[in-house]
Amino acid sequence: MPGRYFEEFSVGQVFDHPIRRTITETDNILFTTMTHNPAALHLDAEAMKDTEFGRPLVNSCLTLGLMVGISVNDTTHGTTVANLGWDEVRFPKPLFPGDTIRIQSEVLELRESRSRPDNGIVVFAHRAFNQDDELVGSCRRSALMLKKPDTR
Repeated sequence: MPGRYFEEFSVGQVFDHPIRRTITETDNILFTTMTHNPAALHLDAEAMKDTEFGRPLVNSCLTLGLMVGISVNDTTHGTTVANLGWDEVRFPKPLFPGDTIRIQSEVLELRESRSRPDNGIVVFAHRAFNQDDELVGSCRRSALMLKKPDTR
């Protein structure tokens, strides 16, 4: 199990996740249509030619999903009870099919769960960067995490 227990995190800890992902046009089209998003912004290359971007943008929900998903193996795989929420989701620069993203996560907060003695809450900042090291996405994620099992 690659994930970490609540006690194995520390505030300020940074993870530079080794997985990188080049987002293809197919990824973007499949995700966009699978989630019933009809926006030309993501699907219509011809319509996007005359915009400031000149081409379709990657669906921001796909960016968010990859930003969190890529972080899981190094941080929460097998040790998460549940995601409690995503806050402050931002996309400061566009992401395009063909761009490659890398993800960085930072532990912002740790606190004991008041209602669940076997769990703690970890607040992460996840950041996505494109191949030019430009920030293309960020969010805060609160995760309910398992504590280490009592081995007594």
